[in-house]
Parts: sequence; structure tokens; C-alpha cells
Amino acid sequence: MPDRLSALDASFLYLEQPTTPMHVGAVALFRRPRNGLDYEDLLRLIEQRITLVPRYRQKVRHVPALLARPVWVDDPDFDLTYHVRRSALPRPGSDRSLNELTARLMSRPLDQTRPLWEMYLVEGLARNRIAVLTKTHQALVDGISAIDIAQVILDVSPTPRDDYGEPWTPRREPSGIRLVTAAVAESWMRPGEVVDNVRAAAGDAAATVGKAVEVIGQVASVVRTAMRRAPASPLNVSVSLQRRFAVARTELDDYRRVRAAHDCAVNDVVLAVVSGAMRNWLLSRGEPVTSSSSVRAMVPLSVRSESDAANSSAGPLAATLGNRVSSFLVDLPVGEQNAVVRLHQIAHQMRAHTSSGRSVGAETLVALGGFAPPTLHALGARAASGLSKRVFNLVVTNVPGPQVPLYAAGAKMLEMFPVVPLAKGQALAIGLTSYDGGVFYGFNADRDAMGDVEMLAGMIPESLDELVSALH
Repeated sequence: MPDRLSALDASFLYLEQPTTPMHVGAVALFRRPRNGLDYEDLLRLIEQRITLVPRYRQKVRHVPALLARPVWVDDPDFDLTYHVRRSALPRPGSDRSLNELTARLMSRPLDQTRPLWEMYLVEGLARNRIAVLTKTHQALVDGISAIDIAQVILDVSPTPRDDYGEPWTPRREPSGIRLVTAAVAESWMRPGEVVDNVRAAAGDAAATVGKAVEVIGQVASVVRTAMRRAPASPLNVSVSLQRRFAVARTELDDYRRVRAAHDCAVNDVVLAVVSGAMRNWLLSRGEPVTSSSSVRAMVPLSVRSESDAANSSAGPLAATLGNRVSSFLVDLPVGEQNAVVRLHQIAHQMRAHTSSGRSVGAETLVALGGFAPPTLHALGARAASGLSKRVFNLVVTNVPGPQVPLYAAGAKMLEMFPVVPLAKGQALAIGLTSYDGGVFYGFNADRDAMGDVEMLAGMIPESLDELVSALH
């Protein structure tokens, strides 16, 4: 039987448009070791480890006449050098140049006739650094248990582990007749799926949202908040083909100190920091900000059911969590002048969710099998894609990572910035990842609507300083 895409995975292929490519990305910065990390080293490393992620050598094959959802098949012409590419920055190799390159690369959709991922080695960065950019289509990310290519190349030691997997020989690609035969056989067992697939392929938004809600899981909090239309905002516009990218760097200890002082969660502090930055950004634009002004953020949080908790001792938690991502809508109080009051208002909103006992803590997420932020950020982006721009203004995904150094072919990873895709009608998506004592923000923005995204990124440290200063 063919390895068929799930309904949600297929929907990301059907609904992808030039203005909204459906891939998630990451920018990892490394310190180049003495013996160097060049393109050939990266190719060799991925060739050794790619057997651990077999999906990355498979492509999508559509079924004739849309009788069933597409299937995954081995790519007999798989070319690693097509997927792993090399680039360089002009001197002096500034961070701004890297951000501009990231924006250009992330603006381009992936080729759906090939395996749906790309990786770029970027050389020429100042201060003896190199960067690795990854792009992974959301159709590849079929759950938290999925492994991203960026995860398998990382080690906890400068000495790479001997983990080569099994030799790979591509299976023969099925013929069109075989695909049709399998589709007909499945239609006898589940006739409703044929109708669902044709509707999804035709761009039936209602059908797609229904599938997304089914997979996202518990959405009661979303439904309650969504009864109220999202506030008017310059963040909700028709997006263009091109993007801007900006980053912010902060220290994890600052968030922990604020959390301890106010008896809240680190994620509450993160959202309060984003609120303060959004407030200052709106004021800098001359937007009307009153005491009741808010910006509604869609905040994906990983959750587990009672049965998951009961069965977690029976096997890896990664297997029990699956796709369970609850989309929680938070009204960021940008109209509140006091940073501490903003934090308490956000903590109050989040407490109803966390007190249910269904949230999965940071320690659990980190233990799911290593450092896989692209996978987890993609799950958040999936949730955003299933909801209307009338419901929220922006997406904020927060993925905790390990607090120990990681390495790729002996090169120490210094920072990791997520690139969360834009949903239709959304000019901004914010992703952040904690790693080795730092909290790293990535701002993916529409090029036309967010010409000042660097200014917004620069306001993140200032907003955090407001909360830290209030501790004294």
C-alpha cells in the first residue's frame, strides 16, 4: 500500500501560493573550527546522517484524477548537491547581509517535483563564523515525533558520533496504474475520502480548516476568543512575494529572574516582552494606541491528553504527543503603559490553559529527541494556517532548546534563529528559540508592509530591560 500523505499534509501542498510558501526555516550560526567546516564537510555529514530521515529522499507523487491524496515515493534521481547549496556574503560579512540573504532564500517556494527541503552553507560571515540555513516544507513535518534534517547533523560533542544508518537503495516508483488501483481499493473502504480530497485539491477552504482543527486538537479556548474579531492592525494585509528578516538576541537568565519574581511561566514573560515591543513599534508608526488597545497573538502550545499522560511511561513521549498542538489566542495588552501590569494580564490569560494540566513543559519538549525547533515551529505554523486572519493579528511560536552547546562536524553552534512562515493576510510571524543560555528571536515579515521590522526587533531587548529593571 502506498505511503499516503495525511489530509492535513496534502492541504499544505494544495493551498501553497507564491505569496505564502509553506516551508519553515532556521538560521544557525557556527564558529568555524580550526580545521574548518566547508561545503564538502557538510555534504559528507549529511550523506552519513540522511538515512536517519528517510523522508528527505522522498518526493510527492500525485494520484491521477485526484482519486486519492498524493503519496510519498523514493526519488530515484535524488541529488544531494541540489538540496545542499553553497553561498557567500560580500565583505565585511555583516549580520544584516545574512538577514537579507535569508529573506531572499525564504521567499522562494520549494520545488514540489523534488524532496521538499533545502540547506545552504553561508560563508564569509565576520568574526570567523559560518551559517547554515534550512528550509523544510510543512508537508514533511507529520508530528512532533518527526525529525528535521537540522537535528540529525548536530552532536553534543565536537567529536561527531558514528551514526550512519543503513545503506539506501531507492524503491521502484509506482506506476500510474498502480496508484489508481490502490486509490480505488481505498475508496471502497473509505468512500468519503475521495470527496474530501477533491474538495481540498480544489482549494475548498472550509474543508481544509476542518481538517486542521481536527488535527490541532483541543481548541475550546480558541473558539471562545474567536467570537470576537481580532483588533484592526497594520499587521493584517495582503502579503507580497518577498520577505524581510530580522533577529533579536536576549539572555535566558533575564526571563528566569522575571519569572521567579512574579510566579509565572517563562512563556508569559516572552509574551510580555513581545507586547512591550509591539506597543513601542505601534507608537513609533504613529498608530492610535489607547489604554484598551491590544494585538491578538496566536500562540501554539504543545499539549497532551489524559491518556497520553497515563501511557507516557510505556514508551517515548515523542510517540504519544503526535500532532497535538493547541492554538491559544492571547490578547497582548499593548495599550498598558506599565510593563509589570502587562505581564500579569498575560499570565492571567495563560493560567486557564496551563492549569488544565494538558500543557507540555519545556523540559519535556527538549527531551523529545534532541534539538528540533524547525519541526516544532512548523507545527505552530500549521495551526496558524488553519485559522482566519480575522481571528488573530500575528503568530508567536516559542520552542525551548537544550542549554548545552551543540556541534556540527566539530563546529560549535552559537545561535539558532527560527523562520516561521507567514499565513495568508499576515504581515509578521515571530519565532523564538532558547539555546545554551540565550533566547533568539526570528522575525519573518512581508517586505512591503514591514519595512521597519529591524526597528521592531531592536525593541525586544528594550522591552525585556523594562521588566528586569522593575525587579530592583
